[in-house]
Amino acid sequence: MYKNYKFDVVTEASIPGAKVQVVTFPLLRGSDDVNTAEHLYFANEAGMKLKMVKIELKDSSLRVEPGALYHMCGDLEMVTSTGGGIFKGLARKMTSGESFFVNEIKGTGTIYLEPTFGHFLLHEIKKDGKGIICDKGMFFAGTSGLDIGAAIQKNVSAGLFGGEGLFQTKVTGEGIAILFSPVPVEEIQEVELKNEKLSVDGNFALMRTDGVSFKAEKSSKSWLATSVSGEGLLQTFQGEGTVWIAPTQVVYERMAYGNLNALSGAPGSSNNKATGKKGKKNMQALMDLIGD
Repeated sequence: MYKNYKFDVVTEASIPGAKVQVVTFPLLRGSDDVNTAEHLYFANEAGMKLKMVKIELKDSSLRVEPGALYHMCGDLEMVTSTGGGIFKGLARKMTSGESFFVNEIKGTGTIYLEPTFGHFLLHEIKKDGKGIICDKGMFFAGTSGLDIGAAIQKNVSAGLFGGEGLFQTKVTGEGIAILFSPVPVEEIQEVELKNEKLSVDGNFALMRTDGVSFKAEKSSKSWLATSVSGEGLLQTFQGEGTVWIAPTQVVYERMAYGNLNALSGAPGSSNNKATGKKGKKNMQALMDLIGD
C-alpha cells in the first residue's frame, strides 16, 4: 500500500464504504526544464495548487468518467459498461453530454483520480434526499448508489434562452457526487430558497436541487422596460431548495481571454449576459414565442 505522503486536504466527505478527499500537493518543486520551472514559479507565487481526488473504498464501488483514473492500489477491479444498457448510455451521451461508457471500480483499496489545477466540489445526496441538476460536464465521479441521467428543461424559455441548453445533467440516488467546478469551492455561494425566486444576470448558476424550477424571464414587467434596462433576460430559479452560484466565474473567463479592460470599467460592464451577443435577436424571438 501507499506510504504516507503529506498532502494537504482541501475538503472531504464520507459515507459507509467510501471516504472521498480533495487533496493538494503542498509545493511543486520543478523539473529539469527551464521553461517548465518558469511556469511553476508563477503558479506557486499565484498560490495555484495541483489537486487530486483521493477515494478510499471498503467493499464498495466508485463510478468514474473514462480517462479520470490516475492510479489505484488494493483489491480493486475496474469494469466498463454502458451504465444501464445501450439505450440508457445513448440517452445519457446525447442529452446530458456525459460519456456513453461508464467505468466502475469495485472492491477495497485507494484510488487517485487525474491531477488538475482546477477545482472540485463534493456533494452528498442522502437517502430520500433531493437530487441535483448541474451543468453538463460537471460530473467527474461518484460513489455507488448514484444514478446519472439527463434533465430536460421544463420551460421553453429556459431551453432556448437560458444559456444552459435543452438538457442538463441530473444526479439522483444516494452517495457522494464529485463535481468539477469552474471556481474554488470557497467562492461558491449557496442560496437557500423557501418558495422564493432568485434572479441571476449571467451563466454562473452551477447547479440546483431537484424541485427548483428554472426559466428565463424578462428583467422588467414590460418588454419596453426590459429592452432599455440593460439587463435583458435573467435566469430565474423558484421554489424550495438550494441553488449554487459562482459569481467570480465570469471574471476568470474574461481574464483567461485577456479581456482585462472589461473588468476595469464601471460596475455592470463585466456582466456575462445569459443572452450573449445575440441578446436582441433572442429577446425578439422570445417575445414572438411567449408574447407580452
